Amino acid sequence: MDTQHDNALAHALAAIPGPVPPSGVIHVVIPHTSRFTVVGNHLAQHAELSLVAIGVGVHIQSLPAGTEVGIKTLTARFPEGEVKIACALRELEAHGYLRRTRVRLTKGRVATRTVFCNQPGAVLRGGVVPVAGPAVRSAAPTLVREHIRVPEPVAVPEPTAVPEEPRPVPEPVPVPEPVPVPEPVPVPEAAHPPVRLPLRTAPTQPRRPLPHPQALTPELRQAASALLADLRRHAEELVLSEEAVEELVPGVAAWLERDATTDAIRRALTADLPKPLRHPARLLRHRLTALLPPPLPGVHDLAAPRRAPVTPFQTCDGCERAFRSHEPGHCRDCRAQYWEAA
Repeated sequence: MDTQHDNALAHALAAIPGPVPPSGVIHVVIPHTSRFTVVGNHLAQHAELSLVAIGVGVHIQSLPAGTEVGIKTLTARFPEGEVKIACALRELEAHGYLRRTRVRLTKGRVATRTVFCNQPGAVLRGGVVPVAGPAVRSAAPTLVREHIRVPEPVAVPEPTAVPEEPRPVPEPVPVPEPVPVPEPVPVPEAAHPPVRLPLRTAPTQPRRPLPHPQALTPELRQAASALLADLRRHAEELVLSEEAVEELVPGVAAWLERDATTDAIRRALTADLPKPLRHPARLLRHRLTALLPPPLPGVHDLAAPRRAPVTPFQTCDGCERAFRSHEPGHCRDCRAQYWEAA
């Protein structure tokens, strides 16, 4: 009871005339009576167009005249993005199915005129004029070749023995020459800007401020300035300007205020320098901020923590049970009994 039997499909396959192919697709052809479009195999089976371009071409061919077929409109209609839709339109334009020209309207406005041709090869051979297809089959414009038959001149019968007045020879009807369809002048379109995807980078952290001492005394300023100016003796790359030294003085003063020795500060600032070093002042600012040591602990901070006083155990004189108390005596239960007796 859980197996579904598709009887309609079996009857449809049985009604197919001719032998059924052993593999591949099997076509069940049901004639359309309304709402259909005739699409040539040169488009549906094009060897150079992509599948997206073929689908967009068939969709545009099935639309009524005057329908918007811009990139924004097609992107809102289909799940493909603007990049794929734009590439598909350029493919159709390169193979002659689509032509987009810019025309100037009234009041100085410029609009894009889109023309879709269902048979580009027929346009190249000439003798084709665009006409609208029947409403029953499709509302899309198509191209129909018009054959114009030139009437042959009527032969004049030879005069017989009976003299008759000569009949007037009909003049040939002038046949209008076919007016070739002028090809629209291609307007060079602006180059499509490259699509730049957003970079997936981590958010930049705000730069930490340079440390400052609690009180920048003249002695700290002098010592910090001398240490910064002396760095180029230990590392040739650390050549600082006077402005950079004045900017970094508070950071070195904060290290000195926390009882850091000049040798420790010099080693922290000159160790493992990158090569080449392009911005020495920025590097020193980063190291003074990121490697700032904590203040030295005081004497009381280093002392061992005092243990809380522990109450010793005592033995009850009445029941010999242990209990905590600073003085010997009785436990809680024995004291309650003695109090009741008293």
